[in-house]
Amino acid sequence: MHEMGIVSGILEASTAAARREGALSIREIHVRVGDLTEIVDEAMRFAFEALTPGTLAEGAQLVIERVAAVSRCAECSAEFSHGRFDIVCPQCEGFICEMLHGRELEVSHIEVALPGEEDKP
Repeated sequence: MHEMGIVSGILEASTAAARREGALSIREIHVRVGDLTEIVDEAMRFAFEALTPGTLAEGAQLVIERVAAVSRCAECSAEFSHGRFDIVCPQCEGFICEMLHGRELEVSHIEVALPGEEDKP
């Protein structure tokens, strides 16, 4: 379960950013995860629940946005969605493709509670 290490890094980056802004707590952490990363959403949520107690993110929500795999054909420049093992251009059946999306793993943004905002949802 490599998600524990991944979530640990996400929490580290998010809490550092929240502290820099003087936040009292983190309400939500939004992450973008490519479909080809082998990351399991349920394992990420389990790791998040296990690692957040006692941190600025305790009680926060982890919002996972999945990003579909998309590639561009080097032969005809068509962009197309695909799975892990079917990276063939649907227009010209070319095999040489550049992956555009599908391997992302990034914190897109966090929502925090700043001093004076404690009662806001």
